Amino acid sequence: MKKITLLVLFIFSNTLFSYAKITETEKLTATCKVWGFLKYYHPKVAGGEINWDNQLLEKLPKIEKAQTKEEFSLILENWIDELGPIKEIAPIIVSKETKFFDKNFDLSWINSTKLFSKKLSKKLKFIEENRYQTDEEIGPAYNPLKNGNYFKLNYEDKNTRLLWFFMYWNLVEYFFPYKYIMDQKWDKTLEESMASVLAIKDEDDFYRVMRKVSTKLDDSHVEFAVYKNSIFQENRRFFPADCKIIDNKMVVTEILADSLAQADDIKIGDVITKVNNKTIEALISEYRDLYTASNEPTLLNKIRRKILNGFSDTVDVEFLKDGNYITKSMRWFDYHDSHRNEFKKGAKKKKEKFKMLANNIGYVDMGIIKSNHVPDMVEALKNTQAIVFDMRNYPNGTYQDIANFLNAHEEKFAIYTHPDFSYPGRFTWTEGSTCGSENKDHYKGKVIVLLNEDSISQSEWTAMCFQTAGNTTIIGSQTAGADGNVTELDFATFHTRYTGIGVYYPDGRETQRIGILPDIEVKPTIKGIQEGRDEVLDRALLFIETGK
Repeated sequence: MKKITLLVLFIFSNTLFSYAKITETEKLTATCKVWGFLKYYHPKVAGGEINWDNQLLEKLPKIEKAQTKEEFSLILENWIDELGPIKEIAPIIVSKETKFFDKNFDLSWINSTKLFSKKLSKKLKFIEENRYQTDEEIGPAYNPLKNGNYFKLNYEDKNTRLLWFFMYWNLVEYFFPYKYIMDQKWDKTLEESMASVLAIKDEDDFYRVMRKVSTKLDDSHVEFAVYKNSIFQENRRFFPADCKIIDNKMVVTEILADSLAQADDIKIGDVITKVNNKTIEALISEYRDLYTASNEPTLLNKIRRKILNGFSDTVDVEFLKDGNYITKSMRWFDYHDSHRNEFKKGAKKKKEKFKMLANNIGYVDMGIIKSNHVPDMVEALKNTQAIVFDMRNYPNGTYQDIANFLNAHEEKFAIYTHPDFSYPGRFTWTEGSTCGSENKDHYKGKVIVLLNEDSISQSEWTAMCFQTAGNTTIIGSQTAGADGNVTELDFATFHTRYTGIGVYYPDGRETQRIGILPDIEVKPTIKGIQEGRDEVLDRALLFIETGK
């Protein structure tokens, strides 16, 4: 009798569990995954035969009414059936030469018994095995910019907000090469963000939520720039100088508007402790969740730019000068970009592309020199004992021309992972890039590369190239840790982006988030800036002299 009672209770409890209610977050996260999967895998949807965005908008009200796993699964099963039969092509033959990179790839959620019926899971697995086949990124399914729905966002309508959020989440899920090294699992970001997306009240709310979502990519290439008059719009009113954050203070490193700086007695080396009565540490904490970066130095670099611009013409800035705290009520102006030359005398000063330093040492400003200048640079610096390539900036595509001078042989310096559009979510290895050429007259001196958090993408990639010269020393600090081509998403009132391909050293070592590691680490100090010294360059000159 006891055994029969236990059996009845077991069956009854399982029945209750089977028909247990599912939450709105559970339904929507699962819908997001299924919708994205079908978008890239179902032959008719991925092939562009169906307006898949509109289909989501039509199905969301039905999904909202579903109370149990069975009801929810049935809606999705019927949705798939409505798309029509799928031609069976499995097994799909993969070339033996294809080498997969699968650290991003995970479709295990298809077999979830918590939300999906066995029948639904089976349908999804069949679609995976007989998926849409293409070698190229084609059709509206792969490019949201071809679909007008994302340009007509109704921020007050939760379903159109969900559509945009689903689109963005799935782009990252299937095509972001560095998903596997995010601090937080992308699945968790989906779950945690759902309530915020549903609670959005207006356009600024939308920007705030989506910016926070984008920070989870931990990618220095990521931006979320707003064009309209929003609290998130950049480039409005500016402090008349550039700064660097050191020890939770901001130190003036460059004057950007001479007359404005003179009016308020702003000088290189001045230390800023507060802006509008908020400490720099408090401002860093306030903006941390709105900016994304691969590492802490680059995050501080982005926050620094935010602190130095605002809406108000008048800003209270507290300085620490000679041990005393002084607050100045300053007028900030829009002198950025095209307006800057009107204010900045320094903009007229011509910087040298390359030059000779003392002791037969060459110096090249990689942010200025272009390919047509390289022959003159080679002729001027070929007999030096060392050349310092200053890459604390963004180069102009000169890597190959300079590598031909530095290298004795052609060398491979980077390999890549690219999205596999025939199997979304998977990435494949490609052969990579080489630099240099057979050159008996190659440069014989020391090669020094200066890097810091301003060194991003092409800077890091070029540094990898120069490392193949064989006598290269990297001096400075951690770089931005964002290498690879960028995927741009340009919408009506805002713009966002993320790294689109993976970049690695030929032996498979990562550069994303890590950056290019310096052989000799040197960071500027407040004292050094106030004394007018370039401590990174000084350390490079010491190394050239002593070898240490």
